Amino acid sequence: MLRAVAPRDLGTLGVGESGDIVGITGDGALVVRLSEMGFVAGTRVRLVKVAPLGDPLQFTLRGYHVSLRRAEAARIRIT
Repeated sequence: MLRAVAPRDLGTLGVGESGDIVGITGDGALVVRLSEMGFVAGTRVRLVKVAPLGDPLQFTLRGYHVSLRRAEAARIRIT
């Protein structure tokens, strides 16, 4: 039997952990920009590393690396 996993923010991942994107909260230009960068539902994303002061975060998805501010990562929901 599969257990349902509650969605959480992308910024809560630990280094080396991964999750599947279920959506982006909010609206406006940031949502469009994140979607254009590949942060779309069903995409697997992994946290590669965190900057020394905790911001930004470096992720890998769709074969490339991208850095996001912690506030931007908090808008992306994963399971």
